[in-house]
Amino acid sequence: MKYAKYYLIALVVIAIDQAVKMWVHNNMQMGMNGQIPVFGDWFKLHYTLNPGMAFGVELGGSYGKIILTVFRMVAMVAIGYLVYYLVKERYHKGLIVCVGLILGGAIGNLIDSVFYGVYLDNAPYDAPTPWLHGQVIDMFYIDIWEGILPHWIPVIGGTPMSLWPIFNIADAAIFVGVLIIVFNQNRFLNPPKKETDINAQKMDIDIVEA
Repeated sequence: MKYAKYYLIALVVIAIDQAVKMWVHNNMQMGMNGQIPVFGDWFKLHYTLNPGMAFGVELGGSYGKIILTVFRMVAMVAIGYLVYYLVKERYHKGLIVCVGLILGGAIGNLIDSVFYGVYLDNAPYDAPTPWLHGQVIDMFYIDIWEGILPHWIPVIGGTPMSLWPIFNIADAAIFVGVLIIVFNQNRFLNPPKKETDINAQKMDIDIVEA
């Protein structure tokens, strides 16, 4: 049970992520025409497909997406083992919860990459196979600023840009997990005290008191 509760966190993230994605796919029109305002003009539901990694970054070549998907599979196994290791070694519970969130987010987007090309038929038209070429469904759009950058800015001047990317539940779980770890690294990442160290400290205290 001590391991299961942290994997359950990942399962909850996966379930919510996939439920939201299926709702968006079945009930929203893709692109600007299907956009739904939630809070004014700054927070919207916007159905879009992400063919690559975060922020739409892609690996080139016909099999770039397969390489990316295989990498995600390896990362999923590694993060899954990390949860087991952290629980076994009695690391801070907050750290393990955060890694559980990251694991759930990683698997949530992996499901899209592996299966959506077949079951939702959303693989790019030039994909060598729909398997492992599914595109990730994104929907949450925080529109803080959108426009064209001034031309005097080197390299990216004159380029249309949005300050915030469009993301999904899986992305949010990964982001929140990483963010909490970063702000609590001094508390989370210190190696846990071994039982022998604790017993030695108790003996020292007993000697001093005697």
